[in-house]
Amino acid sequence: MKNLQLGRRLSLGEYTRAVSWSKYLVSPGAAIKGEGEEEWGADMSQLLIGPRFASGRHSRIYRGVYKEKDVAIKIVSQPEEDEDLAAFLEKQFTSEVSLLLRLRHQNIITFVAACKKPPVFCIITEYLAGGSLGKFLHQQQKLLSFKLVLKLALDIARGMQYLHSQGILHRDLKSENLLLGEDMCVKVADFGISCLESQCGSAKGFTGTYRWMAPEMIKEKQHTKKVDVYSFGIVLWELLTGRTPFDNMTAEQAAFAVSYKNARPPMPSDCPWAFSNLMNRCWSSNPDKRPHFDEIVSNLECYAESLEQDPDFFSTYKPSPITNTLLGCFPKCNPRHKFATCKA
Repeated sequence: MKNLQLGRRLSLGEYTRAVSWSKYLVSPGAAIKGEGEEEWGADMSQLLIGPRFASGRHSRIYRGVYKEKDVAIKIVSQPEEDEDLAAFLEKQFTSEVSLLLRLRHQNIITFVAACKKPPVFCIITEYLAGGSLGKFLHQQQKLLSFKLVLKLALDIARGMQYLHSQGILHRDLKSENLLLGEDMCVKVADFGISCLESQCGSAKGFTGTYRWMAPEMIKEKQHTKKVDVYSFGIVLWELLTGRTPFDNMTAEQAAFAVSYKNARPPMPSDCPWAFSNLMNRCWSSNPDKRPHFDEIVSNLECYAESLEQDPDFFSTYKPSPITNTLLGCFPKCNPRHKFATCKA
């Protein structure tokens, strides 16, 4: 493979990993080696593999071309020395493909095809040139405008609203799993640890990302769709600050602080009430107090219409003292109507 760094000697571990992958991949511009009937409709003779642009714990993601279209290629390699892990990765792959097959939404990554050739699995999706939202945020020299924050948050919320309407929990919602198209459209991606709500069970043995993980998942308790709402609140904080949550702690310290000390990222000093109230509700320690994505989308849409009517909406709006819910901020807005007129 051409991706190996030159100029220094590889460690034994690096060399072993490189060989384990390269024996299944030819140089960029070639297909996965293997024999057998293809599944999920992938014609591997039509797949060209280009440079790698991301890596996961057990996967690597390459840019490529499939049937003359730009695609992202996620390749999972089963470890030969760990049968239990190999079986787990195969089950995870099958679950991810089965979920992707049923999803069709403008804010969800588009599934293209898949191939299963043990010990290598391949998932092909559309390629989004903008990369991850996390990378985009960390590259910015200044904070995003509230208008852009609102636009990006709405895209994410709409994608998650659709996902939940299909009875699916994402369970790893974070900025690195949100991808940007050239038009700044956000799409939810990476369903490797997603599940149907009816089949999720407890979080025992679960491997997610602590900084974005709801406290009930950290404690390995039963969980519902509200774990994604918690993670959305953390992502909204990222949009407003451009920072990694709990960046002054290790992941393990953050997990302990969230689950046992009820810690949350510090609210930005200039954060508009519309956003601070939403974040506080989303990351409530009580899942029942977190809003559903139907409510989140309705209210973000109300914010968007109010902002069109009043460019100073975010800086001037203050809620009524007796208002205890997000919906109360727009008494004349019908949250069920997509094009409701919202007036404070």
